[in-house]
Amino acid sequence: MPPSSSGRVDYTALKVNQSFIIGLLLLAFLLNQVWLVAFVGLVMLVGTIWPQFGLFKRIYSDLLKPAGLLKPDPRPDTPDPHLFAQGVGALVLALAVLAFAAGGVIVGWLLTALVVVLAAVNLFAGFCLGCFIYFQMARRGIHFALPLWRGAK
Repeated sequence: MPPSSSGRVDYTALKVNQSFIIGLLLLAFLLNQVWLVAFVGLVMLVGTIWPQFGLFKRIYSDLLKPAGLLKPDPRPDTPDPHLFAQGVGALVLALAVLAFAAGGVIVGWLLTALVVVLAAVNLFAGFCLGCFIYFQMARRGIHFALPLWRGAK
């Protein structure tokens, strides 16, 4: 991720967010709980539109970090590509929930698995497909950012 003059991003917060997404979606599959897929998708959507209210990142910043359980890892970066990627994941989970509602259980779980795999690749290998798409769009003159992303941490 290229450095940006717009600030720093705490990569520990990103990793906690990814860990919650992976863990809860795997739990949803193991327990066959579609509502949990919808919950994770909603958390991701809220965290995309209003970054300061992202539940998983709040757990990190309000509980885990102050307790000394995790240390911050701030790096020169901009949050926009990460927020875009999270929004794409929320959209995929929304499609999964729609598939479940329409009786497409296999399609629903495949879409859910796609989010788990991409979050795991990001968490363990450091490659964010959503960020890559964001940067490829920017190279082609397509810029995507929500007004509430300004000043997001």
